[in-house]
Amino acid sequence: MSGERRLGVALCGLGMLSEHQIAPALEKTRHCRLAGLVSGSPDKVARFQARYGVPDRAVYGYHDMQRMADNPDIDIVYVVTPNALHAAHAIAAARAGKHVFCEKPLEVSVERCQAMIDACREAGTLLGTAYRCHYDPHHVECIRLARERVFGAPVVVQAAFSIDVGRPDQWRLRHALAGGGALVDVGIYALQASRYLTGEEPVEVAAMASTTDAEKYAEVDETMVWTARFPSGVLAHCATSFRAGGMQSLRVDCERGWFELDPAFFYDGNHGRRSDGVEIRHPPTDLFAAELDDFALSILEGRPARLPGEEGLRDVRIMQAIYEAARTGRRVRLGG
Repeated sequence: MSGERRLGVALCGLGMLSEHQIAPALEKTRHCRLAGLVSGSPDKVARFQARYGVPDRAVYGYHDMQRMADNPDIDIVYVVTPNALHAAHAIAAARAGKHVFCEKPLEVSVERCQAMIDACREAGTLLGTAYRCHYDPHHVECIRLARERVFGAPVVVQAAFSIDVGRPDQWRLRHALAGGGALVDVGIYALQASRYLTGEEPVEVAAMASTTDAEKYAEVDETMVWTARFPSGVLAHCATSFRAGGMQSLRVDCERGWFELDPAFFYDGNHGRRSDGVEIRHPPTDLFAAELDDFALSILEGRPARLPGEEGLRDVRIMQAIYEAARTGRRVRLGG
C-alpha cells in the first residue's frame, strides 16, 4: 500500500484527547494525515493551526459540517466530542460523504448508535469504533492465551479500570452530555475485555452502584461493580470508578493457571505475567496511530472496518442492561 495516498482526517472536537493523543498520533501514521478541524472554539482552532498548518478552508464549525462535502482532502471524520453529540456529528459527516471513526462509547443509547450505523450505510461510508486496546500487543497476547486455551478453558475474568475524574464542572458529570458516568467512560474498557477475551456475548448481568459524593455525582454513576455470565459458563467480575484509585487490571483464571495485565488499559506501559512465570511485555505501541492506520486500510482496501459501529452498539446495549440491573437490583437477561 506504499503507493496509496494518505487519507485526510478531520478531527471533530479539539479537547485534550485530540490535542495530546490523536493529533500527535496522526503524525506517526503511514496511511493518514491531519487534514481538517471541526470545533466551536476559535482559540483551540488557532492552536491546532499553528502547530499543524491546517488551512482556513479546512476549518469547520459543528453547525456547518455539510461544507466538508466540497473538500476532497478530507476522507475521514474522527468524532471526539462528548458522548451524546456523537450521533449528530457522525451523521453530519456521513451526509457529507465522509467515513466516520468515533470515540467510545459510540453513543448513549442503542437507538442513536443504530442511527449512526444507518446514516453511514446509506451514504456508503464506513463507521469505525475507536477501541484502541484491540491494537495493544499485550491484549492481543491475552486473547491468544484465552482462545487457544494455553492454561485450559477460562473460568473467571476479572477486569477493573478507574480514574480520578477531576473537577466537578466538566461534561463527563452531566448526564445530558455523557449518558452515564464511570461505566461509560472507563468501565467500557473492562466490559470490552470480558467480551474479547471470552469471544462471547454475555447472556446475563447483575450490578450494584455506589455514590459517596451525592453533589458531584448527582447525575452520573461514581462507582459500579457488575458480574456477567457468558454462554460457555465463564463468569466476569468487573468494576469501575471515578473515585477509587489504582483499578487498572485484567486477569483470567483458567483450569490450569492464569494470566493478567497490570496495568492493562493505559495508553502505554501496559504489561503482565502468567502463572508459569513468563512475562507479558512488548515494546511500546502508539495505539491511536495503529487504530487509525487500520481504519484507513479498511477504506483503501475496500474491506469492512475491523471494529464497526455494530461493535460499539453491542457495548451500549450491555451497558444499558447493567444500569437497569443496578437500578432494579435484579439480574437482567440479554437476548441472543
